[in-house]
Amino acid sequence: MKNLGTRGLFARVGALASVVGLIAAVGVVAPSPAMAAARDCAGGANGFVDIPDNLSGLEVEQVRSGSHWLVLNFGKVNGVTRGWAMLFASDNGPVQDWLPKESSVWLDWSQDGGRTWLQCGPFYNSKGKMSITSAAKQTSSSSQWVFRAGARDGGVQVLSRWH
Repeated sequence: MKNLGTRGLFARVGALASVVGLIAAVGVVAPSPAMAAARDCAGGANGFVDIPDNLSGLEVEQVRSGSHWLVLNFGKVNGVTRGWAMLFASDNGPVQDWLPKESSVWLDWSQDGGRTWLQCGPFYNSKGKMSITSAAKQTSSSSQWVFRAGARDGGVQVLSRWH
């Protein structure tokens, strides 16, 4: 094996450090959520408002998850137009379908068109209801201010598109 000497060793360590730094920098610019616990967007925190688990509005998009539906809604809450996510079980047929208690729903909110976002939730179905909602966030006329509904249902994650 060739002896690199002190200079050769430091040059290789420096090059490796540069590569690691570049990889870290690329990771920083990749889209990612700023995680928020349910408490960070419930009870009026960060401009979100609590809503009933059965509140529906204008359904912007529906995503099917087995026999359940994830819906991104817009509507008036306390006189203000807001967006929220809802996961609900189908009530069609002879037997009503209930959401499993481990089901959860959240609302992703972005001010830069979905490049980065705040995830409000998850909110869990601890009481075994037929529907659960995220907290609701005020909408904006800016095309960069967008929402996306998300849920984990039956161990599968489902997401709407950005709207």
